[in-house]
Amino acid sequence: MPWWDLRSVFVFKNFRCFSQSQNGLSQRLETSAGFSQLFRPLIAHKKHQQGRMRDAQPGSHTVSVRSHGVTVASYTVRSHGITVARTHLNDWLILILLLGIVVLLNAIHPFYRFVGKDMMEDLKYPLKSNTVPIWAVPVYAVLLPMVVFLLLYFRRRDVYDLHHAILGLLFSVVVTAVITDAIKDAVGRPRPDFFWRCFPDGKEVYDKWGDVVCHGDKNVVREGHKSFPSGHTSLSFAGLGFLSLYLSGKIQVFDCRGHVAKLCLVLLPLLLASLVAISRVDDYWHHWQDVFAGGLIGLVVAALCYLQFFPPPYNDQGRETYAYFRMLEESQGTALAANGENANANNTCNAEVQIESQQNNRNNNTFTGISLSGDSGPTVEDLESGRR
Repeated sequence: MPWWDLRSVFVFKNFRCFSQSQNGLSQRLETSAGFSQLFRPLIAHKKHQQGRMRDAQPGSHTVSVRSHGVTVASYTVRSHGITVARTHLNDWLILILLLGIVVLLNAIHPFYRFVGKDMMEDLKYPLKSNTVPIWAVPVYAVLLPMVVFLLLYFRRRDVYDLHHAILGLLFSVVVTAVITDAIKDAVGRPRPDFFWRCFPDGKEVYDKWGDVVCHGDKNVVREGHKSFPSGHTSLSFAGLGFLSLYLSGKIQVFDCRGHVAKLCLVLLPLLLASLVAISRVDDYWHHWQDVFAGGLIGLVVAALCYLQFFPPPYNDQGRETYAYFRMLEESQGTALAANGENANANNTCNAEVQIESQQNNRNNNTFTGISLSGDSGPTVEDLESGRR
């Protein structure tokens, strides 16, 4: 046989091997294509799960659930407001109970302490009317801060902030009123103008023990035994002090940037409360100790009530409420759990793909080996021996 015939045999044999390898490759491609078709619904479901997400938007607190760009459900500000109010229903009930206690304390007669003739020397200041009437206290101590809260609400659309600010303000004022009225009734200190309340005509009358025998109006005399502490001052610092803390947290006064204008804005409510306290001394309705104690009570209660709902003003996160951060933690936990489930599903899918591909490779290798062993043709030695 000529040499070109031998070459043709080798070319034919190599072509058969190449064709078998091509057939094995095509079989593997068909297997992988079938496998992808098999797991296509699972992959599509996984993408669908990744498409669903919950977004908590800071400021507005509007949570939306989206699926492939289409809004499925949303929690508006109104729905959050109803939920928050129901969550704090017990707080509102306690607030109403405290208001009832304030009314009861004002109806109770204060303690009538002993007032001798020698003590009257410091209680003969003139009887004057109030520079700041009693009806004006809730206007600037409650309504004015609420107006500020509403203005910030319309700007930020934050129902958590609005609800907690109003609830904290009301608790600050009402708790301060309970403490102040309780101390007033228990102490019964005479006011600086007690002489003219007790003796409107200037004629002093004392009993055999040296105590005063007042013949003035009973309501005026009773009010004259409520000097300590100052109610105007305590309520002013409770409401306006809460507003000052609220503003300091919202505008980040303590951000170490040196903006003194922010500090001036925060001090304005405290200045107004201080002017009210000074007016109580100028009107001779209170001693300076009464004003000092009332301001201290109002500031302490305002700080405690503010910290129940908001972080400290010097905190980097002082703008938001504690409820906002709890909501973020819950949403992040939900997102992490969903990501963990998706990761487990991905790992399971990858493991199944690897196992299936390994089985296909083994089957293809076995089939190729059997084909090669079964199709072995005459060798070169057989051809040459036949020639001989």
